[in-house]
Amino acid sequence: MSLAPAPDYDSGSLADVMPSVAAALGVPSLDNSLGIEPCDRAVVILIDGLGAELLAGAAEIAPTLMSLQSRRLSTVFPSTTPAGLGSLGTGSTPGAHGLVGASFLLPETGKILHPLSWVDEPNPIAVQPERTVFELASAHGLAVRAVSPSAYANSGLTRAVLRGAQYRGADTVDARVNETVLAVADRRSLAYVYWGELDKCGHVYGVASEHWREELANVDAFVERVLARLPQDCRVVLTADHGMVDVPVEARIDLDALPILWDSVMHVAGEPRARHVYARAGAEAEVLAAWQETLGDRAWVMSRNEAERLFGEMDDMLVERVGDVVAVARDGWSLVSDRTDSFVSGLIGQHGGLSLQELAIPLLTR
Repeated sequence: MSLAPAPDYDSGSLADVMPSVAAALGVPSLDNSLGIEPCDRAVVILIDGLGAELLAGAAEIAPTLMSLQSRRLSTVFPSTTPAGLGSLGTGSTPGAHGLVGASFLLPETGKILHPLSWVDEPNPIAVQPERTVFELASAHGLAVRAVSPSAYANSGLTRAVLRGAQYRGADTVDARVNETVLAVADRRSLAYVYWGELDKCGHVYGVASEHWREELANVDAFVERVLARLPQDCRVVLTADHGMVDVPVEARIDLDALPILWDSVMHVAGEPRARHVYARAGAEAEVLAAWQETLGDRAWVMSRNEAERLFGEMDDMLVERVGDVVAVARDGWSLVSDRTDSFVSGLIGQHGGLSLQELAIPLLTR
């Protein structure tokens, strides 16, 4: 089996975006590795699910986005929102901040954590104790604000990765535009803006659908309105947390129909393109062999030790959050399981894996 490709953390990744912007704003001890031009005000817009390959294939319906200065970055692994937002907020890779998937085991609790539905327990600071870039920027005297749907204001994920930013709930496009402009009213300020509708549309209808193209046009119109109202001295940086691929029904491998994959398995977590498999103590090699033999060349199946490099530099205190076995779907396959995540397994659009369509993200600047 060929070696799974790792994200290119050294040549510019999602983990470099917020430190680079904050450094451009004068926050000390952070590295402006992406070369963001110095400024007093900046807005970072994250469009959930806007892969660079997807944007390139729909350039004609996103003229505003295509007018911006552009380069490509790599997102992190898994190419999924909790890992990506963790890296954006902390400026570190998943191996360091510990949000290693769409769901994963917390060894200290013995339970699976689902970051997207996380509320109070376990304590977000205990799960992700690293100081965020927003906290560093605020301590340096910047006015720091986050503009996102009101429903996420007190979520566990927000408190884990956006600490240090004043949260501004915005539930309509008009509100999002207005709050973005207000967020950088102070002379020295940093704003983070989240747009999640494109990802939702891709999951439900697929990225090849007309629905997805229509939502991309909505994104473009939103950015056009924001650019028109922001002062010219405000730096604008737009990126994404991951891309997406469509998985037809015939390419969905039903894990529940393969009993051998569940022998000596305590938990299966992650998502259909990137699974964490937690084995009974002492059965790790047995489980690894069963998954490798059964899935063959439809997935990269690795031991924890083999998979560590995918997560960036790994904190020894966090390594057991990674599955004893990590299975990453190759090509257009997915690893579905109703007993694990029936709703997510049934979606058309998927991400989490290591394909170019999932890993490549845009960095657009004004």
